[in-house]
Amino acid sequence: MTSPTPSTGPVAVVTGASSGIGAATARALAGAGYHVVLGARRVERLEQVAAECGGTAVALDVTDDASVAAFVAQVPRCDVLVNNAGGAKGTDAVADADLEDWRWMYETNVLGTVRVTKALLPALLASGDGQVITIGSTAAREAYQGGAGYNAAKFGVAALSRVLRLELLGQPVRVSEIDPGMVQTDFSLVRFKGDQEKADAVYRGVDALTADDVAETVRWVATRPSHVNIDQVLMMPRDQVSAKVVHRTEA
Repeated sequence: MTSPTPSTGPVAVVTGASSGIGAATARALAGAGYHVVLGARRVERLEQVAAECGGTAVALDVTDDASVAAFVAQVPRCDVLVNNAGGAKGTDAVADADLEDWRWMYETNVLGTVRVTKALLPALLASGDGQVITIGSTAAREAYQGGAGYNAAKFGVAALSRVLRLELLGQPVRVSEIDPGMVQTDFSLVRFKGDQEKADAVYRGVDALTADDVAETVRWVATRPSHVNIDQVLMMPRDQVSAKVVHRTEA
């Protein structure tokens, strides 16, 4: 743990915060006045990000019940929860599905989001003005070839977010879903299991979104007046109009 979580002042929890969108979001929310509790498995990187933004680093594996319970025990207050932990593995067609990859995607994206949200809902309600912001994907809105397993997981995350919005109607908790398109992070490197050439090819010739672009959107959503709920945001780079329709500049 980098620094103690304050007992007063607004607190934001960000999962998957050791790099990419999660790390950028932690910095953006810290700049907006939140004390940020950062959770991820890569503790050394997590502590570096926490030190940069004055936050608290706590080890978190969203696929493990005990890890989530231990994490939440160190979060005495939660005003904003950013469910960012997730990812894709592979591009298999349904006929060739690697069930272990599919299981990892479902556990990380869907059940991981459920575990953390369920565990922190009491604190979010107790805050009197809580907010759940879930980072989804264009894959939650559009099925595409090569996306079967990830589509299935992210459609599930979108359904979870939208049902939670219904369930919390009348309660002091807002629920928002942010669905980015192409963001140049380590996402594709994970998807292609460390194949840097394949990962680089995804973004070649495209002026893609950055992690900071998405983080700024999270910050904006989180700082709207309490009576304003930004239900859904779909954001893509100018060079992208759908999952597979992308303009590439020739090198």
